[in-house]
Amino acid sequence: MNKNGKISASMMCSSFDKLSDTIRLFEEENIDYLHIDVMDGNFVTNIGYGTSYVEFIRSVTDIPLDIHLMITNPKDKLPWFGLQPSDIVSLHVESDKDIKTAVERVKSYGCKCTVAINPVTPVNVLEEIYLTADGVNILHVTPGFAGQKAVEGTMEKTGTVIDRINELKLTDYIIETDGNITFERAKILREMGANMFVAGSSSIFKGDISQYRENIRKLRESIM
Repeated sequence: MNKNGKISASMMCSSFDKLSDTIRLFEEENIDYLHIDVMDGNFVTNIGYGTSYVEFIRSVTDIPLDIHLMITNPKDKLPWFGLQPSDIVSLHVESDKDIKTAVERVKSYGCKCTVAINPVTPVNVLEEIYLTADGVNILHVTPGFAGQKAVEGTMEKTGTVIDRINELKLTDYIIETDGNITFERAKILREMGANMFVAGSSSIFKGDISQYRENIRKLRESIM
């Protein structure tokens, strides 16, 4: 995961009327992952994609899924998603009192599990989970809605987390950044050590579908 920056396309930014065309384009452009935000209206104030959407996406493409569970008590709901070994699943450290057990349960499906952390959550809560998880997902916006500006201090927070990962000598660790990841921010974050980038309306989904290929090329250049 550390050798090349990976793109995880944020599907909440894709319009439904262009969904099939967008997925075909992403296949042609070798997008690494499709990022699916699952929201329950409880952990976050929005209701978003659920199990039917995940099932549909699996039925139309072989691009691996990066499933971001913004739901309460996620470990009890994992059987709903038909998890596969190619998946990456992000669980919020704030969403389950026993996050270590939740991570272990995800990994029992053979897939990778990252731990997501909100902008306002102190990084020290990750200490109990670094060695169990396959990576972290550092949120640069308050989760729930696309198109937000990054919360002040999230770049510095990302640096702190990456420094700790390096201290622990965690190799092949997923360091994902999510929220207002512009081309410019992606370049800086890549230089800091991030290796997976959730790409939404600030990058690959800017403009209409006719611009997506050029946007993908530009983002790839930023995270080489």
